[in-house]
Amino acid sequence: MKALGRLLGALTLTLLVPVAALAGDVKIGLMCPLTGKWASEGQDMKNIVSLLADEVNAKGGINGRQVKIVVEDDAGDPRTAALAAQKLASAGVVAVIGTYGSAVTEASQNILDEAQLVQIGTGSTSVRLTEKGLPLFFRTCPRDDAQGRAAAAAIVKGGYKAVALLHDNSSYAKGLAEETKAALDKDGVKVVFYDALTPGERDYTAILTKLKSAKPDLVFFTGYYPETGMLLRQKKEMGWPVPMMGGDAANHQDLVKIAGNEAAEGYFFISPPLPQDMDTAEAKAFLDAFKAKYNTVPVSVWAVLAGDAFKVIEAALAAGNDKPEAIAAWLKNLKGMPGLSGSLGFDAKGDRVGEFYRTYVVDGKGVFILQPK
Repeated sequence: MKALGRLLGALTLTLLVPVAALAGDVKIGLMCPLTGKWASEGQDMKNIVSLLADEVNAKGGINGRQVKIVVEDDAGDPRTAALAAQKLASAGVVAVIGTYGSAVTEASQNILDEAQLVQIGTGSTSVRLTEKGLPLFFRTCPRDDAQGRAAAAAIVKGGYKAVALLHDNSSYAKGLAEETKAALDKDGVKVVFYDALTPGERDYTAILTKLKSAKPDLVFFTGYYPETGMLLRQKKEMGWPVPMMGGDAANHQDLVKIAGNEAAEGYFFISPPLPQDMDTAEAKAFLDAFKAKYNTVPVSVWAVLAGDAFKVIEAALAAGNDKPEAIAAWLKNLKGMPGLSGSLGFDAKGDRVGEFYRTYVVDGKGVFILQPK
């Protein structure tokens, strides 16, 4: 009888425990580069997602269940990312956020897809990632071809008629140049020069002379900030005042250090907004909370996009979708959800929809000034 009483008591206690508590924590995976050359990005990804999870848990969790973030370091390396994906696939997570770097993300895609887990890339812009037809893959960052269209739109808006396109033969810069050229051809803007420089050189006078002879009214160099700074400085030294623009690989303050304030003044580039320039109510509340906890701002927008990935996963789960197929179907119908970096939504391929790129102009003090939409 005593044994029966203990059993009945245990059953009574079990019935008093909320069902949500019995279900346990909701585990969400985060794959990010906590070590390696992109460690600052990865640390911010972890800090941002952890901050958002803490806020959700403080409000009672998702449908009464507390959120637990399971973090794996991919070191910004494809082989390490494959191992990280395998660990997350067996960790009981409902979805995976990450990662930064297209090649790193690509190394994890098939592993997570075979494990039937939703994956949301954050800093992985390569077009082919969403051309594979993987039904559970999404990304909160735009694609490289979207940047090409945004660049062409900025050129048309600026009234430029004869454009010189210069790249550095890297997959990113060449791809951006090709996408921009295709968009400009459709818009009827003449491309008067199309060629590449060799990155890492110290003297670009020869290529600048070739550019000048083509008589463009705008030079668009699609490469990275070190070469951009050199081009600006040497263009200034040769007395050629033609305007120059760039893409988001130029979005780095060292650009001004290399070029000098005077040579950099007036240079403009298109880029996702810097964290401090994100102007939604959600972004402002997030930045206030981030500053309060970490006494700084995120190093880049790419880390913030991990926060957007968390927010859409949270919203999908809160709507009652706890199976991968249901989460994916919900995400593909999502449009106009307020996010940290702007409106969030996805198309049938899993790509983010909506305008995202903004224009920055460098002022006389070397400060990047966000331009009105």
